[in-house]
Amino acid sequence: MKNVFSFLFFLFSTSIFALEHAPHQGGIAVIELGKFSYKPKLFYKSKEAKVLKKEGKYLGVIGIGVDEKVGERHLVAVTQHQKKDYYFTIQKKVYPKEFITLTTNKHVTPVKKDLSRHYKEKRKAKNLIASFNKSLETNLDFVAPLTGRISSPYGQKRYYNKKPRSPHKGIDIAAPKGTPIRAAESGHVSICEPFFFNGNTIYLDHGEGVITMYCHMQDFAVKTGDFVNKGDLIGYVGSTGRSTGPHLHFSLILNQQSVDPALFIQEYYIAKP
Repeated sequence: MKNVFSFLFFLFSTSIFALEHAPHQGGIAVIELGKFSYKPKLFYKSKEAKVLKKEGKYLGVIGIGVDEKVGERHLVAVTQHQKKDYYFTIQKKVYPKEFITLTTNKHVTPVKKDLSRHYKEKRKAKNLIASFNKSLETNLDFVAPLTGRISSPYGQKRYYNKKPRSPHKGIDIAAPKGTPIRAAESGHVSICEPFFFNGNTIYLDHGEGVITMYCHMQDFAVKTGDFVNKGDLIGYVGSTGRSTGPHLHFSLILNQQSVDPALFIQEYYIAKP
């Protein structure tokens, strides 16, 4: 994508860090649930949500979509013998605009055949995102999937060939074609196939509604059904799908909402000129 920022992401040693309560559009709400006799179930918008145990305390971690409405929200934690109510307020956040020029309109105004394909792929991804896999559990301690400059940050309002499209629900990390891409966390390879807009795409399921997505890859190093550990090779940087140059689009999904991955990956800094 177009070079806009001069940020670098680096693969770093795994260490649990403090999740920050950032209840704005595109952020996360981190709610201290207090003490329970055992791990409670947390419900947000009538759907089960992520619960994390840290330092003997249970935390509820709620993903907030970039286009969610501001205002107060309610969630409930329950066990067999306890029930507690919690509240938080979604705050507004303004993101900048980004104008992208594509050489053709193939991925701007798709023909009927391509649009039909896109809807089929979208349904498949939506079914995965709506799942809540209890066989896996992550402590939300992610590593960067590769080293590279952030060419497009999360949340930008995008215009392709001057036509408005959905906000950017991930980060673009620019790197040379063929650069290895690593799993940001251990998980199952739930989808590994070419998509119309996203190009060669992988979805990793990390359990309890936590999913990462890797797009525009040149080649895959895994297949659907594989289990990968954090840091394992999963593919290589490319420019497939709707792309203007080699990069990785990386998204982090929490309770069906794509949130800013930078909230979960600590080490990035401004590059020297």
